[in-house]
Order: sequence, then structure tokens, then C-alpha cells
Amino acid sequence: MIYEFRTYSLRPGTLPEFLKLFGDALPKRERFSRLAAFWYTDIGPLNEVIHVWPYENASERSRIRADAVKDGSWPPATGELIRSMKAEIFEAMPGSPPFIPSDRGPFFEMSTHVLKPFTLPKMIRHWNEYLSGRDQPQALTGVFASDVGDLNRWVHIWAYRRLEERTAIRSDPIVNPGQPWKEGEVILEEETKILFPAPFSPIR
Repeated sequence: MIYEFRTYSLRPGTLPEFLKLFGDALPKRERFSRLAAFWYTDIGPLNEVIHVWPYENASERSRIRADAVKDGSWPPATGELIRSMKAEIFEAMPGSPPFIPSDRGPFFEMSTHVLKPFTLPKMIRHWNEYLSGRDQPQALTGVFASDVGDLNRWVHIWAYRRLEERTAIRSDPIVNPGQPWKEGEVILEEETKILFPAPFSPIR
């Protein structure tokens, strides 16, 4: 299974219109394959939407996207609202739960680490140590590494009922014992976004 993460930067003030147009077009698009998740940013880079589509493989992705375009079902008429678009292919990593519909939000934290080249196996070992030592009252939603697009990217997504819950968990050394990797050992850059799900997102 592969996951296509599509990140669009929108013109300021156009998010409500984008969500309506996307949501109206989605039922016809989902005749070909299902949407996994749709979020928009609340803290971090603003005016971004992120939608995630699962496929069995690259061949299925190409076929489904071509069929949807040929049918006239896709894309929605949102082109005038978009400033930039980025598509990346990710694979789920060891320890990632099934990326299936859920209701664990509405706050989602997406953290992205840019890894040093060829350090992915080491990051996987560190991550397994991290999960084994961490109590997880909040829901780990997914852990992914990039396969096509910007490489050496490690993404993990967590769900929270309240934003204060995230702050309490991160400051509790018992619940969150800290990362087992040393700063700079495998990670070159880090970015965190706080996201909200769209009304039509299967993961909420």
C-alpha cells in the first residue's frame, strides 16, 4: 500500500470555498477510490490543505487518476484558489496503525522530519524504541516515510481531543520519555503543523 499526500497552498481567505467545491465533487471521485483523510492547517504554515489517497501501488494510482479525469469527475473546479501544489508518495512504517476511518480528533499534530541520507533504517530502530517507552493515551494515527517526491522525510501524525492534552503529554516525562535519537544524529530539519479535519474527512 502506498499513500499519496497532496498538499495545496491556497490563496488567503479561500479555504471555505475550497472545502465546499472539494466536498461537492468528492462523491463522484470516490466511485474510483476512497479518500483516506483531509486536513487543513490551523497552526504552522497557514492556508494549506492536505488530502491523502491510498493505493495498492503506483500502477493502480495512475489508472484510477486517469479514469477519474476521463470521466470528468475530477479535479474539482478549485484551480483559481490554489497558489501551489505538491504531491508525495509515502509508505507506512513499522508501528504505524491502520490508516482507516476514525474519530479521535479534532486536533491532529503532523510532524515532519527531514532525515540525513541513508539513515532511514536507523530512524526505524529509534522509532521502535520511542514507541516501546511511551505511554500513549492519545492516538497515533500514522507513521510514514517518503518514497517519491522529497526524499528522506519521516512523518508521524497524532490525534488529540483537546489542544491542552498535547501540551500536557509532551511535558510529562512518564507519558512522553523523550526521543531516543540525539539531536542531529539522523534529523536535519523538523516541522510541526496542527491540523483540523474537513467535515468530509474519514479520519476526524
